[in-house]
Amino acid sequence: MSVPDNLAPHHVLTPSSLNRLVRDLLGDALPQVWIEGELSNVAKPASGHLYFTLKDSGAQVRCAMFKMKASMLRFRPVDGMQVLLRAKVGLYEPRGEFQLVAEYMEPAGEGALQREFEQLKARLDAEGLFDPARKRALPVYARRIGVITSATGAAVRDVLSVLARRWPLADVEVLPVPVQGREAPPAIVAMLRKASASARHDVLLLTRGGGSLEDLWAFNDETVARAIHASAIPVVSAVGHEIDFSIADFVADLRAPTPSAAAELLVPDAVAVGRHLQQLQQRLTTLQQRQLQARAQRLDHALVRLQAQRPQARLQR
Repeated sequence: MSVPDNLAPHHVLTPSSLNRLVRDLLGDALPQVWIEGELSNVAKPASGHLYFTLKDSGAQVRCAMFKMKASMLRFRPVDGMQVLLRAKVGLYEPRGEFQLVAEYMEPAGEGALQREFEQLKARLDAEGLFDPARKRALPVYARRIGVITSATGAAVRDVLSVLARRWPLADVEVLPVPVQGREAPPAIVAMLRKASASARHDVLLLTRGGGSLEDLWAFNDETVARAIHASAIPVVSAVGHEIDFSIADFVADLRAPTPSAAAELLVPDAVAVGRHLQQLQQRLTTLQQRQLQARAQRLDHALVRLQAQRPQARLQR
């Protein structure tokens, strides 16, 4: 990096011109960098901008992420979190402070997880596990529903609330499993196999609430995908939020965008069914009345014809 020729030794700079010069030099030399470190001093004032420090064991650098970019984050940055940034190197001129202006941020390691996700998805798709032709229809009126999820999470409360409101006739059984961490995949696989072998349920719902890609990783496990594929009972998958897609979603017989949406897809609406039955009853009553009226008219016509023929007088003659 060289100093411009027009800066002779006798040239005197002001703080503003010096900071502007350093800013331009940094921007030209390092227009964009990827950097990984630990978050600290995370702050998000009313402006919506995000300010934080990125550090490692030997140094730290101040960072800013402006409102538009910060609003696109799919996770909540907190102190102590390891993250990966794509940023522009610059200088905050009013204070002469070196800083990074972040344009993209993800939890550290998420990029590698995303690549692993895409590779597994492509391999299982090539094997036919996602084939729409093998997906089974759900029962219209499920009598027994097995919900495979955490017994203490928000997802199970949402599911049970919606099922109770829409179709209280269903017998719902919570099949508790951990939904995050190393112990989650084997527990989910074991529960899927147990439920499939018992044949107690008409349909199974595999679900959990939202989170980062790492939080949802148990549902991107190959053994979980193969257990869903092997299930003798139809499986509905509802993992995370609407924008989240898991391997379990692709293998399942039906994917729902949220746990609550899954519950609505599993059962009919009792109120709507009641209205439909009332309509059918009215149609049946109307049809019976019309048939009775038509038969009464035919009987009246037959009686008139009989009287016109005077069969008794003919018999007497």
